[in-house]
Amino acid sequence: MGEEINITEDEAALYDRQIRLWGLDAQRRLRAARVLLIGLRGLGAEISKNIVLAGIKSITLLDCTESTEEDGCSQFLISRNDVGKNRAEASLEHAQRLNPMVEVMSDTQSADEKSDEFFTKYDVVCATCCKQSTLLRINKVCSDHKVKFFGGDVYGFYGYMFADLGEHEFAEEVPKPKQKEEGGEPDTKKAKKEEIEMVTVKRSVTFSRLHSALEIDWSSQAALRKLKRTPNAYFIMQVLLDFISNNNRYPDSKQKEADIKLLIEQKTKTLEKLKLSPSVVSDDFASFCFAELSPVCAIVGGVIGQEIIKAVSLKDQPHNNFFFYNGVEGSGLVDNISSP
Repeated sequence: MGEEINITEDEAALYDRQIRLWGLDAQRRLRAARVLLIGLRGLGAEISKNIVLAGIKSITLLDCTESTEEDGCSQFLISRNDVGKNRAEASLEHAQRLNPMVEVMSDTQSADEKSDEFFTKYDVVCATCCKQSTLLRINKVCSDHKVKFFGGDVYGFYGYMFADLGEHEFAEEVPKPKQKEEGGEPDTKKAKKEEIEMVTVKRSVTFSRLHSALEIDWSSQAALRKLKRTPNAYFIMQVLLDFISNNNRYPDSKQKEADIKLLIEQKTKTLEKLKLSPSVVSDDFASFCFAELSPVCAIVGGVIGQEIIKAVSLKDQPHNNFFFYNGVEGSGLVDNISSP
């Protein structure tokens, strides 16, 4: 990651509350971070808002697609007058207005057209709206070159985040009992005077790659023991990734009934591939996978933005390695899923 840089007086005034929250050194690391954000649908807009306001050095918005009328429901960086324009270019002006101190750039190429070297120029790569093959390729490049990688998407009521930070070190504040020394008093009175102080400790955590999190042999006894504790949204994510790969598109609300049937068929194929019974996921899920819902984008985008800030600032324990949101149940879960 880029070297820490000095904070100017103007920046110190702008980021005053953040500096009080996570410290000057963490803010310096943020001000040195170069981020690539792939995909500027509703989720991408939420992520860009959160990290631009936090005060990174620069962000490149990469998207080769055109904005649609549906974007008006979840993509707040794009005006309704910009329908038909490239999503990255249409988002640029409003993203820049969020924080003039951050350098905001747009790129209209496809992520699949980019060379491996392109992704190594950044400290963080966050890939949304990508096919599974694209996610796997970019994650491998980032992992090989020690670039922090995040992936995520929103499918109707469902959303997820995946993180691969490699060998990640971070600082965390933990409580430590502080005993007041007052001679001559009974032990029972001393115990009542016990205070708690916060001390900073350094810790490390190891992340796995995306392919390891997707290619699990669920027929093994170890995996079956974890099956009941694995969020249902993990398998729904797998179904949606396969659906997008096979159909080269997201489920379309304009042909909802037909796509519900396709989603149920895809569920059976995906779970059979994972060596699981189709009953692991109810057919009801297929009715809730359409469009990007702005509340779901806000929740998942908030979590991804938070995790990028934690990863760059080296402050606090990151989520390792999945976050799943299930809007049908109103639940959000963090889980570490990977093959041995």
